[in-house]
Parts: sequence; C-alpha cells; structure tokens
Amino acid sequence: MKIALLGTGFGQAHAAVYANRPDVTDVVVFGRTPAKLEKIAEDFGFATTTDLDALITDPSVDLVDICLPTHLHADTAIRAMHAGKDVLIELPLTTTMDDAERVIDTQHATGRQVFVDMFSRFSPANTYLRAAVEDHRYGPLLSLETESRTALLWPGYDLGLDSMAMDMMHADFDLVTSLLGTPDTVNATGTEGPGGRGSAADVILGYPHATARCSASSLMPQPYARRGGYRATFTGAVLEHATIAGFTGQGSSTLTACTADGEHVIDLPDGHAYALMIDHVLACLAGREENRIEPATALEALRLTLDVHHRLTAPRAAQQS
Repeated sequence: MKIALLGTGFGQAHAAVYANRPDVTDVVVFGRTPAKLEKIAEDFGFATTTDLDALITDPSVDLVDICLPTHLHADTAIRAMHAGKDVLIELPLTTTMDDAERVIDTQHATGRQVFVDMFSRFSPANTYLRAAVEDHRYGPLLSLETESRTALLWPGYDLGLDSMAMDMMHADFDLVTSLLGTPDTVNATGTEGPGGRGSAADVILGYPHATARCSASSLMPQPYARRGGYRATFTGAVLEHATIAGFTGQGSSTLTACTADGEHVIDLPDGHAYALMIDHVLACLAGREENRIEPATALEALRLTLDVHHRLTAPRAAQQS
C-alpha cells in the first residue's frame, strides 16, 4: 500500500498512524513548506515532496489522503479521483454543500472509493452510546452534552471562530445528528482569543423531546493537550465519557454509567478513533469491509456544521433563531 499524504498540519496525526502500520509500505507527504516537510521526514521517516501534481498522478499511489485546508478538499479530491485514485478526505468534507455534491457526483462517475475522516464514529465510547440508543438500553435519550477542549497543537490551525465549527465541532455534530436527527432550533454563541488565536463556542440544539449542547474551546495552554467527552442522560441512566489525548488522538478514555443501582465503569475495547478509522479505510480498500464513512453519510452533519459556522461568524444579532 502506497499512500500520498497531503498536508503537514493535521496530516501529522495521520502520519503517526501510518508509521505504526506494517501493511503501509510507502508514504509520501506533500507540503508547501520545506522546514515542515523536513520535520515530518525526521519524525516518521517518510519521503516528502512539494510537487502535488506529480504525486497525485503517480501510478504507484493507491490512496490519496487529503489533509489540506478545507476549501481545497473538493477540487483536490476530484483531481485525485479522475487520476484513478481512491481518496480519504479529512473532515469536514467541504466548505459548501455544492462542493460536497460535486465530490459525490465524481465518486459515482469514476467508481472510486471515497472516505471522509468521521473518526468519531469509531470511538469505542461513541460506539457504546450509539448501541445504547438503538437498543433502548436505558430508555429514551433526553439530553446529550458534548465538550471538546484543546491547546493549539497543529501548526497552521489557529482555531478561531472562523474555523471552530468546521475544524473542531463537526465530529460532535455528526454524533448528535446520528442520534437525534436534524434539530428544530439552533442557538450559537462564541468568543475569540487575542489576535484570533483560539476561541470558544457553545451551541444548543433543540428537539421535540430532547436537547443537545455542544461546547468547544481552543483556548487551553499547551500542557493541557486535548480533553473532552460527553454526558448522555436517559430516563434510566447517565453515561459520562472523558478522554485526554495528544495531537495524534492517542490517550486515555473512561466511560461510566450511573443508574438507580449505582455507578460503574464500562469496559471499552482498545484502540483510538483515528487508528480505527484508518483500519476501516484500509480494510475497505482490501475488500474486507463496506464503507461506513462515504461522503453521502456526512451530509447531515455538514449541513448543521455550516449553519453553526455562519452563526458564529455572522453579526451577533443574527446568531439566534
């Protein structure tokens, strides 16, 4: 398996996963800044290039992994598909619904496999929550609160309000919409750090018989790394998930259930979400699994993410409805 990894920012998280896989024999990293490429070569031992066209059209490349700025996702993915490549696209899929449809149309026209890095779908804690909702293990879900907090760990990502919804909250919106559907009401508010570096946002989503709140902050100091989780309140229990991780997504995770009988820790399978997502992508390319993260499955969460993005970046008077 030869992979073209495009991007030296969040692409480092993917690089860390590929470096530990014996079935990935060759990774070539594209970037625009030689100094960043040199660091990736030192850290992971991968070849690097500044020639995007040559890399995308290289006949020996099996998968193009796109970790470029989001506004470049659609055109780059379409070029790669027309060059006969399967494609993994870092979330969010695109910056507009029209671009998302262009990617899907090209996928259908070329017959290529296309994946969106909806990594949170592979989180063991999220998998448990989805199963609990589906089998009514604790009764109806009444409230879902998600929280994501991080330092600025990825070069080139300031995570101000102009990117908070797109780069940091999208995965949580995917979890919420998969469990509760499209919200009836959306309320979003946010604040920004000095010079636009870092921000914090709160989003409240209203449903006929439930509510959801998604909070995110990128104002943390470097030693804080990444922390977050969720609290899911059912009629018969509360599930609380907490995680601490670094820029690669690796770290510790705990899930507890509190019922009328008391509180206990739920044993979760090993594995972190990014690595499990890439496991799935490579298994699909080998014909062992069916694609669970096709672009079409990301549209509902993308639509909500774009709505929240516009509210956080619009004048305050237009942020509520």
